[in-house]
Amino acid sequence: RPFSIFSVLALTLLAMLVVATFVWNLLVLVTILRVRTFHRVPHNLVASMAISDVMVAALVMPLSLVHELNGRLWKLGRVLCQVWISFDVLCCTASIWNVTAIALDRYWSITRHLQYTLKTRKKISNVMIALTWLLSSIISLSPLFGWGGTYSEGMKCQMSQEPSYTIFSTFGAFYLPLCVVLFVYWKIYKAAKFRIGSRKTNTITPMAECAVQVKEETRPQMVFTVRHATVTFQTDGDTWREQKEKKAALMVGILIGVFVLCWIPFFITELIVPLCSCDIPPIWKSIFLWLGYSNSFFNPLIYTAFNKNYNNALRNLFSRQR
Repeated sequence: RPFSIFSVLALTLLAMLVVATFVWNLLVLVTILRVRTFHRVPHNLVASMAISDVMVAALVMPLSLVHELNGRLWKLGRVLCQVWISFDVLCCTASIWNVTAIALDRYWSITRHLQYTLKTRKKISNVMIALTWLLSSIISLSPLFGWGGTYSEGMKCQMSQEPSYTIFSTFGAFYLPLCVVLFVYWKIYKAAKFRIGSRKTNTITPMAECAVQVKEETRPQMVFTVRHATVTFQTDGDTWREQKEKKAALMVGILIGVFVLCWIPFFITELIVPLCSCDIPPIWKSIFLWLGYSNSFFNPLIYTAFNKNYNNALRNLFSRQR
């Protein structure tokens, strides 16, 4: 049947989302590869996230768009259905766990910056990347070994509806990392609040015979006496490290917030529908699925927006091409 104007507009926007997601994540990857200073942590975690999001845009979203064009009926055969579902679960799960790894890295660098040395950070980040892709592979490949089916003869191609697999996949791909990132951000917020509360701003006022008096003031300042003259130096409220930590905490908070908003509707329905044997309208399934895919578009935007080095590197990349 012919498409309505709304359908054409919606499909056009989805196609633009696919292209924008692929291009933006590819730019992040090219920047990391070309700039030597990015060949270390935490940029390896960002590269892993960009790889998973590029794969979402290149291998998953186009076939999802074809699926939408066909009225959510699968006309491309069983084998391609299994390949598509496997890559869908693999790439989206890896993207989610990469966000979790970045949040953990920021948490340790803020709260344990003395123990979390560059050498330790490199080892832990590489372990997190390996575990991310290993867990994602286990979750995505399980249906291929008989744990539920992904394709039915009624031209339906969807993730396995086996209740045990549903619980395993949704908790492994979303609910477990969700608990981790919420715990991490709560600890980051708590640490930042503690530092602000414990920071004392002192004024040193010279007294007779070298005695000094320390008073708390609302703004930090230093006062010295030079030959009976009082000299006052006004200092900044935040040190360079505190400003950096605040920026990192804000970036992690936005990254986590967008991740939750994008994926929680999809995973709530994915968990509830197979367990209660109920169904939701196809239009809402599409909305929740593409809202989750859009997280792969927002990830690089959020990260680069809070990193001046990436912005400068991207500008240099474009200026060299001219």
